[in-house]
Order: sequence, then structure tokens, then C-alpha cells
Amino acid sequence: MKSAVETLNPTRVRLSIEVPFEELKDSLDAAYKKINQQVTVKGFRKGKIPARVIDQRFGRGAVLEEAVNDALPKFYTEAVNEGELNVLGQPEVDITELKDGELLAFTAEVDVRPEIEIPDYSGIEVTVDALEVTDEEVEKAVQQLRERFASTNPVERAAAEGDVVTIDLEAKVDGEVLEDGVAAGVSYTIGSGELLDGIDEAVTGLEAGGEATFTSQLKGGSAEGKDAEVTVKVTAVAARELPELDDDFAQMASEFDTLEELKADSRKRLETTKQYDQATQAQERVLEELLKLAEVPIPEKLLADEVQTRKHNLEHHQLGQMGLDLEKYLEIQGKTLEEFENETSEQAIKGIKTQFILDELVNKEKLNVNQEELTEHLMRRAASSGMSPDQFAQAVVEGGQVPMLVGEVARGKALAVVVEAAKVVDTNGEIVNLEDDEDEAAETAEAATEAKADDAKAEEKSEA
Repeated sequence: MKSAVETLNPTRVRLSIEVPFEELKDSLDAAYKKINQQVTVKGFRKGKIPARVIDQRFGRGAVLEEAVNDALPKFYTEAVNEGELNVLGQPEVDITELKDGELLAFTAEVDVRPEIEIPDYSGIEVTVDALEVTDEEVEKAVQQLRERFASTNPVERAAAEGDVVTIDLEAKVDGEVLEDGVAAGVSYTIGSGELLDGIDEAVTGLEAGGEATFTSQLKGGSAEGKDAEVTVKVTAVAARELPELDDDFAQMASEFDTLEELKADSRKRLETTKQYDQATQAQERVLEELLKLAEVPIPEKLLADEVQTRKHNLEHHQLGQMGLDLEKYLEIQGKTLEEFENETSEQAIKGIKTQFILDELVNKEKLNVNQEELTEHLMRRAASSGMSPDQFAQAVVEGGQVPMLVGEVARGKALAVVVEAAKVVDTNGEIVNLEDDEDEAAETAEAATEAKADDAKAEEKSEA
């Protein structure tokens, strides 16, 4: 076999491959054997039909076609390895010559990873939020804990904001009560925004036994999106009572003896959270600067496939789980289809560039992933997926995704190298010394390569 490589552009090549006919012998034998098992010829046992009879009855062309289809992947792979090519996706193959008994010639066009020159990243400088926890933030955290320990007591008065009311609901559309529009004994905290638009105004001021009617757009069910006439009846009113903020509360709500110790722990927890956020912010901003410095050609077909994959995952997985379609999602986001497609393309380009650059850094810095690093990353991914480590590991192995996880960790280590070399300062001008968290960097790098529907979830929650 002879092969030659022609570079069409920085991300695509054409392989020209010539195969002497004798090298097709194994594939021809396999073709005759396969056809033998598929056809019947009178006078011959199944599987024992001579090759010359198959040629006469079914044509030599059918045998050659079967043999070539069998042989092409093998010779293509040999040519790729011979040319030391890092190919992406499937090739477009064209048979240019097929002479029976003499020669098979074909071309294969395929995308390849571009050669990337890693820029000098030692001069990268980014600014992140200062690590400051205010007294107001501590008080808010303690107040949220206090809310969790609130108690309710029935009252004989009109309902007010913050009260917990027990209500019955009935929704009508065009004068007809919906089958799924009736509910009884629903507990609702006035002002929480957890039910229908307009319900807070309707129940405020009502005593037990009172009712009101209001109009609201339904957020789900058989009449989703339609305006409904909703009748709400209050059957009970209860006032929420918060515990006193004192040492007794600290002992009830935590392992601490005093309120001051509880507040100190809340401050420490907030600092830890902000340290994590600060590190993530630094990694994201360093990555952004690195992407600006590097010239990375993007393979057109790879980009088109990536955009299509992102759109498919969003429409058929993420949005489907939230009960949304693309049209509703765009409405919530306030975007046109064109804006969405442009953003998806930009995200895909960023993801491809991130992977190419960090993979090149992995090779340049000779970064390896050991079993301990892979296990730690697997456990974090399992926790975020809601699966046990054993379940997640089994799914990864069965899905052949171990190399993907190894790549995530390796890219995280590459990003950590760049962050370590960068100058990170906070908004107060102070130098930020980041802890070496390669797994956290792996999550940051991976986030840059994925499309998510988190904004849709947040918007849907705020409108529910």
C-alpha cells in the first residue's frame, strides 16, 4: 500500500491511497464467504458454492463491492497511522480507481487537529472579587437558619404576608373546571411566590372561610399557558413564629453553645464558599485570556457537528426534563432563534478551542493522570450527578467514557499550570494566592466545553 497526504487547510487533509490487488485477498475471501452464507444455488450445499459460480450468478462486481467495503477501513487506518495524523470524525471517501486483479485507489478527506503554538502565558494578569464577608452577609445566613426553625400557630385573624395559609383551589378555563385544576388542603406561605401569579394579593386579608377569585396564567398541566379563572378558599391561617436569636437557639440549631460561636462558624463557611468562587473566577478569567492569546483554526465540520449536538442535547434532554420546548425556552430567555444559534456557535467554538489548547498543553508539559487523581475526580462527578461512586464508575466503564474522564483531569492539570503562572489580584489590588486544586480546574475547563440550560432552570423557577 502507498499513501500520500495533501494538506487542504490547517484543519483538513486529503489522503490518496493505492492498494495492490493482492493485498485485497483476505477481504475477497471474506466477501465470497459472506455471500456464500446469504444465497442459495441449486446443486450446491449452502456455504459450498464455488467462487466462479458466484461470479457467474451474482456478478464479480458484487463481490468486489463487498471486499472493498471490508478493506477500506483497514487501509484508511494504516494511512492515518503512517501519516501520523490526529484525525477528527469520519472521513469522506471516494474510490478513484478499481481495476480487477490490478489496483484499488481511493481518497479520504478528513478533519485533523490543527497544529497549535502555545503562546507565552506567563504575562497573563486577571482581577477577581476580593475575599470579603460582611456582617450583613453573616446576619443573613443566621436569619436563613432561623427561618428553618420557625414554628406555626393557628390564628383567628386575616392572613398577612409571611403567614402560612391552608387553601383549596379551583381553576376554570372558558368557564369549564379543569380535571387537573382542583386541589385541596394546599399549604402556602404568603409572599413565597411558589404558586400562581396573583395568589398573594388574593389571599392577603382573608380569614379562615374566606374566598377570592383572580385571573392567572397557568404554568403547567393540561391548560399550560392559558389564562384561568382561579377561585381560592382559605381554610386555615397560621402565623410563623421565629425563635429568639440567643444562645438557646444556637444550641438547638447547631453544635455550638453560644450565638457568637454560631455566627463565627457562619462567617467561616461564607469565607470558604467565597474562596471557592474566587478560585473558579480566577480559572475562568485566566482561561479567557489564554484563549485570546492563542490562534486556533476551527474545523468546519467539527464545529457544525458540535453545534448540532449542543442543540439536540438542549432540546431533547435538558429542556425536556423541565417540560419546556425550544420556543418556550427562547421566550423565557428573551432571545430570537438567530441569537440563540449565534450564541450556541460561539459556545461551541470556545469549547473546541479550550479542548485543543489544553490538550496541546498536556502534551507539551507531559502531564499524566494517576489513579488517585482519576478516582478523586470520579467521586466528585458522581456526587454532582446524584449517583453513588460505584454506580457512576460502572456507568463510565460500560459507556467507554474512562478516556473522557482522564482527558478532563489532564486538561484541569494543564489549566492549573497556566493559572499558577498568571498574576491574580483582587479588586483591592491584593495578590491572590490560589490553592493548587487541579480537580476544580478540571471542572472549570470542562464547563467551557459544554452547553447547559442552567439559565432556563433559573428563569423557570422565578416564573413558577
